[in-house]
Amino acid sequence: MSQVRELIHPRDEIMRTMERIYRYRMTTTSGGNISILDDDGSIWITPARLDKGNLRRDDIVRVRPDGEHDGLHRPSSEFPFHRAIYQKRPGLRGIVHAHPVALVAFSICRKVPNTNVLHQARRICGKVGFAPYALPGSAALGQNIAETFATGTDCVILENHGVVIGGSDLQQAFERFETLEFAAKTLIKASILGQPRSLNEAETTLGPPPSTPAPFDPGPASSLEKDLRRQLCEFVRRAYQQRLMISTQGAFSARLEADTFLITPHRIDRSRLQIEDIVLVRAGAPERGKEPSGSARNHRAIYQRHPTIQSIVNAYPVNASAFGITDTPLDSRTIPESYLFLKDVNRIRYGTQFGFGTELASLASPKNPILILDNDGVQVWGTSVLDAFDRLEVLETTAEAMINSRPLGDMVPMSDQAIADLNAAFQL
Repeated sequence: MSQVRELIHPRDEIMRTMERIYRYRMTTTSGGNISILDDDGSIWITPARLDKGNLRRDDIVRVRPDGEHDGLHRPSSEFPFHRAIYQKRPGLRGIVHAHPVALVAFSICRKVPNTNVLHQARRICGKVGFAPYALPGSAALGQNIAETFATGTDCVILENHGVVIGGSDLQQAFERFETLEFAAKTLIKASILGQPRSLNEAETTLGPPPSTPAPFDPGPASSLEKDLRRQLCEFVRRAYQQRLMISTQGAFSARLEADTFLITPHRIDRSRLQIEDIVLVRAGAPERGKEPSGSARNHRAIYQRHPTIQSIVNAYPVNASAFGITDTPLDSRTIPESYLFLKDVNRIRYGTQFGFGTELASLASPKNPILILDNDGVQVWGTSVLDAFDRLEVLETTAEAMINSRPLGDMVPMSDQAIADLNAAFQL
């Protein structure tokens, strides 16, 4: 469930959300619109024919229940389908419509992305609907979209147009939108590598075993804890900016002392993480009032088994994740940097990450710092927060280079002699 944020005015929330969508090239200057249904029945919406990359709060339009509007501009020409969706689905309070490239690719092929290829995508987005084409801004388009939403789906691909996504508030709609575009990008990349592998219905319901350790009240934070909290926040935000994580997915932790570590929280928007959101975990128990990432059990098992590992990150970079939904191995012997940072890249079968962490920890090794998790992103560890993040960056650039090489011909890895020379020179 997304966070309740009642104190943020609809103008500000729409402006801030559109800024994120535009910044990450998930719509164009003229494309897309966002709305919020207010408690009094008013609909706040982006204006017609205004630069989406330079919206101000006063640009947002309020359409009253009687159809009259307040503001400096006319409401979006696609206001009719926003209103029609709210009428069909009273539980929805926020809508995102945009034209992100991967979802547009699906729309012009008259297909919908299969969210079953990624565990979190299925949970967050659910089944995706499809609405037939109609003239933009027309009543027919509004009817087509609203009828598709009426079937219970929250994510709808528009034929030869884009996507419309709803949520219980605008934050949830944005999270679904961003997650669905991530799934679509990953599917496209995976299709270059081979046949994407889908999870069955039983697999999509798997999750970590229940854990009820008694929370504790932490004492004063040491200077080391304060510094590690700062580092985790900075690198999580950087990972988000570089699209190595999205708002709903990704975990980062750092060892503090024996059986004590810091980790990102469960379901807090990664782009807005603050130092007070980071969760202290001691002997498996979280500090009072906070919920750690679902990866905390696995991170603890790795720290317990490998004393030299100081930081762990679970991430969802598009290209590396594409390898995880196919059977194609990721060969790090592309360039010296890739081999030196990644070594031999291992992978684990889907479901291993939902155990008690012992099996996953047995696969971890300081000498093999990368794991591709089938249908669930990647896991990377290092000797520091910076080291883990650096390896994650190298992993994604290596994966992208390998995928981009496919149309050019067969990849030629470095020779056995070159690898032997690297091992000798760097004492691997």
